[in-house]
Amino acid sequence: MQEIKKIATGSPWEDIVGYSRAIKIGNTIEVSGTTAPGINEYDQTVAIIESVKKALSEFNADLSHVIRTRIYCTDISKWEDIGKAHGQYFGATKPVTTMVEVSKLINQDILVEIEFSAIVP
Repeated sequence: MQEIKKIATGSPWEDIVGYSRAIKIGNTIEVSGTTAPGINEYDQTVAIIESVKKALSEFNADLSHVIRTRIYCTDISKWEDIGKAHGQYFGATKPVTTMVEVSKLINQDILVEIEFSAIVP
């Protein structure tokens, strides 16, 4: 059986909902839907990616290992702002991605939530 490693951030939501920030099984890393404070979609997307960058580093991985992102936003008309931030980090590696509009996220101030999948050698 492959070793399973988990990362927790200490967020109260992790115990309330029962989840880990990230899990590594073999060479696969899955990162839970991640949100971040910010005044707009661009700022939140940047903060999310920076947060996940730190989580990946705990598994000796980085953003170049990301193969998929799933982006949930509350206003799809802001896709260019979200996409601009995403492209600044992933323009060279170009993981597969999905961006969908949802009616709301867990808090009215949260405009963007992103999930990440990564493969490390």
